[in-house]
Amino acid sequence: MDTNRRHDIDWLRVIAIGLLLIYHIAIIFQPWAMFIGFIRSDEMLEILWKPMTLINVWRIPFLFYVSGMGVYFAMRKRTVGQLLADRALRILVPYLFGIVAIVPLHFLIFQNYYHQPLSYFAHPAHLWFLGNIVIYISLLFAIFNYLMKHPENKFRAFLQKVMSKVWGPMLVIPFFIAEVLLIKPDIFSLYAQTMHGYGIGFLAFFFGFILVYTGAPLWNTLLKWRWVYALLAFAFAGFRLMYFQGSSPNYLMAIESNVWIFALFGFGYKYLNRPSKLLSYLSAGAYPIYIIHMFVLYGAASFILPLSMPVMLKFILTVLVTLITCIVLFEAIKRIRILRPLFGMSFTVKPKL
Repeated sequence: MDTNRRHDIDWLRVIAIGLLLIYHIAIIFQPWAMFIGFIRSDEMLEILWKPMTLINVWRIPFLFYVSGMGVYFAMRKRTVGQLLADRALRILVPYLFGIVAIVPLHFLIFQNYYHQPLSYFAHPAHLWFLGNIVIYISLLFAIFNYLMKHPENKFRAFLQKVMSKVWGPMLVIPFFIAEVLLIKPDIFSLYAQTMHGYGIGFLAFFFGFILVYTGAPLWNTLLKWRWVYALLAFAFAGFRLMYFQGSSPNYLMAIESNVWIFALFGFGYKYLNRPSKLLSYLSAGAYPIYIIHMFVLYGAASFILPLSMPVMLKFILTVLVTLITCIVLFEAIKRIRILRPLFGMSFTVKPKL
């Protein structure tokens, strides 16, 4: 079984989490920010929302794809028991800790900013993603374990045959179309704690595992046809923006979401599958920074928004302050052994090879 590390997937995960941070900051400068519990700027930057709509259709499904792939890579060197213990430590513990110790911080910052009574009830907030993964692993680990124990089977042979064709990866798309037709979400990109979010996350997580389980034929296809998938993605996005003001019918959004993801995997495999010290650092920091970024973001916004300066400068400054503060906090957390597992890290730092 191939045990080579896939640096391109590590890079794509880091980039996706970086985009998530910028996306959340962009929400602050939209007129509807308070409706979803964000601090809102009095000055708008609605121009930011055009590029955000381009990533919003794929950003969360992409992270679920990558999470499913991560389970495959984890299972190459672990038994089922070891996998479940590892995922409990890395996902369930930060999830539960976050609900009682991290999420309250940005709730309280929001309430203080708007002079509301301080209160809190148990809520996953942005950590809903981790809760979903716990559910998916619980439901799917038996299937994944069977596939890992029987690597040479007819199902894998079938996958390797069809995934060697340009249309092979497209075979997963009807499942995503069926999901939106069945659940009928009002807004395709409303993933957090919705039935649609659970459904699309489950499919992306499952197919993330299946695609990487397929092996080289799949990655050769994504590499060879990456420009086709990219052109399809831009075509669907352009059609959506021109004719549907940013939100096309859900079945078209499901297609667009996946062709974006196939293109990203193809270009990542081409250009990013190489190690670097920067990747090692960012990969180690991405998960803890994801966990803490919301209260840092709210704190930065509450300080920067009242300042007298151009609104674009406020946005840029909020991004920089949030990112730098998150990195400083990550540096502090990783040095305190007892805190490490609370933020998804092992108790000890692995020695450099």
